[in-house]
Amino acid sequence: MILRAALILLALSLPAHAQQAPGTPPAVSPVQAATTPPAVKPPEQIVAGISRDEIDITTNFDGSELIIYGAIKRETPIPADQLDVVVAVAGPSESVTVRHKERRLGIWVNTGRLSVGAAPSFYVVASTRPLHLILTPEQDQRYRISVPLAMRSFAGPVEVEDTVPYTEALIRLREGEGLYRLDDGAVRLAEQTLFRADVRLPANLMEGAYSARIFLLRDGKVIDTFHAPIKVRKVGLERWLYRLALENPFVYGIMSLAIAMAAGWAASEAFRQLRRS
Repeated sequence: MILRAALILLALSLPAHAQQAPGTPPAVSPVQAATTPPAVKPPEQIVAGISRDEIDITTNFDGSELIIYGAIKRETPIPADQLDVVVAVAGPSESVTVRHKERRLGIWVNTGRLSVGAAPSFYVVASTRPLHLILTPEQDQRYRISVPLAMRSFAGPVEVEDTVPYTEALIRLREGEGLYRLDDGAVRLAEQTLFRADVRLPANLMEGAYSARIFLLRDGKVIDTFHAPIKVRKVGLERWLYRLALENPFVYGIMSLAIAMAAGWAASEAFRQLRRS
């Protein structure tokens, strides 16, 4: 008992920092917390909004128009150097495999392939001026704004020596489908304060979570950013058929076959009636 009491008195007499468990950071006193400097806000900040944050895809959906607008909030005079705004709208990412084919002995064969880990299904970049004039390569690498850098790392081992022709081919194909686009000068900026961008969304949109990113730039550097989510979903009969094809492909196939047979029978019956008359 005497030994136990002595150990307790010894533990209580130790300094507060010596009683802490190993690896536990020391407690911060109210005086230390009060002297911690607050986070520095950028001198210019984006205040923005979008015309709609939900887009419904119906059976007669032929595209949509997205308006992204805003203003620059500042508490100091407008700097003398040029202000630029970049707007990037991206769709859900997916894994894509790009294959290269060559004609050998009269037969087209695959001679190489590259798997991209995540490529946006839709990507549009709109800016006040040409992107290469207002954005430095270092800032582009950091924020991944341009179309080539919007694609993420490659999936699996790289089997080709040069990946650039494959990524360029993917970009070229999706540009032809209207899914990738670079709109220089599409952002209108008034008095270095108000801005607006009209982004056209094609009819072949993929359902999922989209995002709109806004970048404020001066002298090639990003000084503030803004992010807004956009939800694209199928509704009505379009959504029912989409979910049926994903969750019950066998039922969807039987139903499609039955509809095709019914349509063929109806067409043949109509022609028979016309010949009789």
